[in-house]
Amino acid sequence: MTSALGSAPTGRDDRRVRPTPTRAHRLRWARVAGTGWLYVLPALVMYAVFVLRPLVLTFQYSLYDWNGIGVARWAGLDNYVTVFTDSDLLKIIGNAVVLIVFFSFIPVVLGLLVASMVRRITTGAFGTVVRTILFLPQVIPLVAAGIAWSWLLSSNGLINQALRAVGLGGVARAWLGDFDTALPAVGVIGAWVLLGLCTILLVTGMSKIDPALYEAARLDGAGPVREFLAVTLPSLRQEIGVCLTVTIIAALASFDIVYISTSGGPGLQTTVPGLEIYRLAFSQRQVGLASALAVVLMLLVLVCVLPIQRLTRGEKP
Repeated sequence: MTSALGSAPTGRDDRRVRPTPTRAHRLRWARVAGTGWLYVLPALVMYAVFVLRPLVLTFQYSLYDWNGIGVARWAGLDNYVTVFTDSDLLKIIGNAVVLIVFFSFIPVVLGLLVASMVRRITTGAFGTVVRTILFLPQVIPLVAAGIAWSWLLSSNGLINQALRAVGLGGVARAWLGDFDTALPAVGVIGAWVLLGLCTILLVTGMSKIDPALYEAARLDGAGPVREFLAVTLPSLRQEIGVCLTVTIIAALASFDIVYISTSGGPGLQTTVPGLEIYRLAFSQRQVGLASALAVVLMLLVLVCVLPIQRLTRGEKP
């Protein structure tokens, strides 16, 4: 009796301390998650120090009137009011929006056409050479590209010499120095740089399309144009989204090409937010206003990019 009575509590104690399957499962996953966080921790620390902290400080500085050295004076939203009411700053933001057409839409549209031709007519080693040549502008440093195009588009540059040679000397001008053509000329440089990137991304996407879809379209009597609209274009939704995202960010955050080719001139015709932020902060010592313009530029990027990401999200058809 005593032994039987004494054994019952022992059994209950064993059941109490023995982990249940659910608890063991949680402990195991906790150890796995802890190990995973240890691997990710260095990257998270670097991201917090060099990305998140500067973002927070930029927003903080935008609320002050500060020259970067002396005592900062609270300004509230005055800097943002200046960004949205100053005609020069609004024009500068408008220049960046115009560059979206050249940096983004033109490379994507031309990239689709070029990628379709590359997919059809290039195979083997020749195809590799063609793709390498197309991607070459993306590899060239933007500073070097800006310098080269400045020479080409100058008053006595190769483009004007070619125009004069064919009897179109009246059209020749200093393309980067003319108030009417400076911004489009900068846009052409950006389109040339980004065309290769868009083409390679789209060619890669086309290579993943099931050939059976093209065969089915041909059996239904689809020609090349109908085949492109019904099969190729819908299948490249995600790749087009990536191209638009990358190129729109490049347009809104452009700095290198503009700084090298025109320095923002003539006047404010080619000045973009990135260049103006640099001038306000380091030349005019208006750190608060420069930070406010940077915050507005970041919001503009999000407004342009997030809808594209939402529309192009999902599985390919």
